[in-house]
Amino acid sequence: MKKILNYLRSMRFGILLLILIAVFSVVGSVIPQGRELSWYVENYPNSHPLLLVLQLNKVFKSWYFLLLMALLCLNLILCSVVRIFSLIRSEKGYLAAGAALPDSEPLNAEGIARLERHLLSTGCRRAEFDESRVFYKHRLGRYGSFLTHLAILLTVLFGAAALYLPQVHDMDCMPGESVLLPAPEGGTASFSVASFRVTDENGRLDFTSELTITLPDGRSKSGQISVNHPMSFGSYKVYQQTYGTAGSITVTNLLNGGSDTFRMTDLSFLSMDNLNGVWYVALYPDYVLNPEGNIMPVDTGDRSYPHPVYYVQTVDGEEKAMRLVLPGDVIEIAPLRFQFNDPVSYPGLRIKHTPQLVNALLIVCFALMIAGLYITFFLPPVLVKVDGEGYAVGGPKPEGTRIELQSLLQDDLKEDSV
Repeated sequence: MKKILNYLRSMRFGILLLILIAVFSVVGSVIPQGRELSWYVENYPNSHPLLLVLQLNKVFKSWYFLLLMALLCLNLILCSVVRIFSLIRSEKGYLAAGAALPDSEPLNAEGIARLERHLLSTGCRRAEFDESRVFYKHRLGRYGSFLTHLAILLTVLFGAAALYLPQVHDMDCMPGESVLLPAPEGGTASFSVASFRVTDENGRLDFTSELTITLPDGRSKSGQISVNHPMSFGSYKVYQQTYGTAGSITVTNLLNGGSDTFRMTDLSFLSMDNLNGVWYVALYPDYVLNPEGNIMPVDTGDRSYPHPVYYVQTVDGEEKAMRLVLPGDVIEIAPLRFQFNDPVSYPGLRIKHTPQLVNALLIVCFALMIAGLYITFFLPPVLVKVDGEGYAVGGPKPEGTRIELQSLLQDDLKEDSV
């Protein structure tokens, strides 16, 4: 059992876990996550059975990824617990143990005086024992490694909370419109899309939305989002998740002149009396003319709409007809006039809400990690015992201090010989 515990808290085991986590994280970044099963069947026709069995479509929620994260936490906990108990036990006798060090470097009286002056000038404190003096500083440096391990552990825990606790909403939003979400802390958050484009001015695909986020307290922020470039504000993060194309039909009441424009994405019936009107069925991206000169819709499969055509059913009393209609065409079914417009592309937003406390704690963890690394590398503990015969260097990392003092004394000897 002791060998097992020693391996579980060993650096070798921790590095192995980090490598495996990194590998699966790369896989989860390369393979789109959380899509419908049919999407993986279509895009991975040969490998989708293995992909689904290995849960590579949901790597970060798979049992093996969660197990790796749990083992990493266990590794860090065991490292931290063993280290802190060891430090606490040795804290009281830290200076006494330094005073009991055997002399490793003999010095004469002049060298001892020179050494003590140097140690005091560098900020070392002095403790008196029976036959020796102990000079020490940076006792906090003994805890640098522990703080670093603790910060990594907390970062993993709160990082997991940031990964699994957020509420995720996938919503479509038409340009010029808004979507509303109840905020967990109360009130309603608004997400407004001013415009959306599939390509930039040079014709390159960029899928960019002009977005405004308004928080329940009234604060707002505007900016652009695109693929891999989300926008964060408050406890919300909005991603450009997908996009679609909607039909656009302007309906005018010929009796009073009132009109409204409808964005069509699903099967819908536009009518005043629920009896007569237009059923919107589908929008096709392209069409060809058959030998008789009639329009035949074509599905290009690339989601672009070079020559869109509407497929609708008209109902006018007893007369029902399936029709193909081009943008710009008008159909009148009294008392309504239906004008078919150019299609409108719209973004699909992924809105992620993460509790602000989690984000704040992650920042604290990163700050603690930086502090631990700084203490470890820039505040190494110094422990030097000096008596009438010479001096000895102790502490958890004595090499740097030993080299510094040897260099100092060698330089002084050279000056004396000159």
